[in-house]
Amino acid sequence: QVHLAESGGGLVQAGGSLRISCTASGYIVYSFCMGWFRQTPGSQREALGDIEADGTTTYSDSVKGRFTITRHVAENTVTLFLQMNNLTPEDTAMYYCAADRSCPPNSDSVRWGQGTQVTVSA
Repeated sequence: QVHLAESGGGLVQAGGSLRISCTASGYIVYSFCMGWFRQTPGSQREALGDIEADGTTTYSDSVKGRFTITRHVAENTVTLFLQMNNLTPEDTAMYYCAADRSCPPNSDSVRWGQGTQVTVSA
């Protein structure tokens, strides 16, 4: 069983930066693809990007060049990071991490964290 827990969300001013993280634990989680999504009320969850076990990253056009995904592996846990720069109020959302056996992390067996709120003030 894979367990995910996000942290680091909060309030930031427009133009600022924020790094959120997601700790993943569980069987063979180090081999999983992991990704970041965000969602605002009334909207579908938006994929932001993902990272494979070998470190290969993919980003959506909406965040490419502003957001960076990295991961750190330690024993039985993986910590996933999302570095967000030059934030705008349009980046305000609940941010979720996901883990799946392959990229993109969107199969029927994908695991989700509980989310962390990011709010960008004008």
